[in-house]
Amino acid sequence: MPSFTKLTAIAAPLPLANVDTDKIIPARFLKTIARSGLGKNLFDTLRFNPDGSENPDFVLNREPYRHAQILLAHENFGCGSSREHAPWSLLDFGITCVIATSFADIFYNNCFKNFILPVTLSREQVDALMGDAANGANARLSIDLERQVVVRPSGEEFAFEIDPFRKHLLLNGLDDIGQTLQHATAIDAFEKKREAQQSWIPKVVV
Repeated sequence: MPSFTKLTAIAAPLPLANVDTDKIIPARFLKTIARSGLGKNLFDTLRFNPDGSENPDFVLNREPYRHAQILLAHENFGCGSSREHAPWSLLDFGITCVIATSFADIFYNNCFKNFILPVTLSREQVDALMGDAANGANARLSIDLERQVVVRPSGEEFAFEIDPFRKHLLLNGLDDIGQTLQHATAIDAFEKKREAQQSWIPKVVV
């Protein structure tokens, strides 16, 4: 999996609180178990009018925010039902970091499983970043995961907290399978030992 170390990118300001997972990806698009292809339906009810045309007032329909990799929001982002399609749709659109005042727990956990970095900052700090983001492509934000800071265009830094183990997984691009494969040598040794000691157990062919 791709590692997350540093990111400098356009940030899209979404000054809303309690953005639930149904707002992120409406339930009618949950018929697939594929992680790809959901980006076109991200924030569907906000991005598109009832006739299917784009809502020109929504931030992700405007330049340069169509190319945003960072999303800024207010309190309780990702609340509502526990659908993993929500981070899938964000990632498929190109969002790899969400900065908010707070997150719903399940959504927060799902972000890490999908290599999206959720950053929690104070309301004052998030609003300052939204002010920066209003300048578009001329005001890119930078996230340095190793140093755990968000860097404003002015050079001012906002520090954020992250669980050390989750940080390790993102920095090294390790998902559940990747974590297991780190122990491949020990697993192989155990299997050989078990086979020698318990040869009567039938082998499982995958």
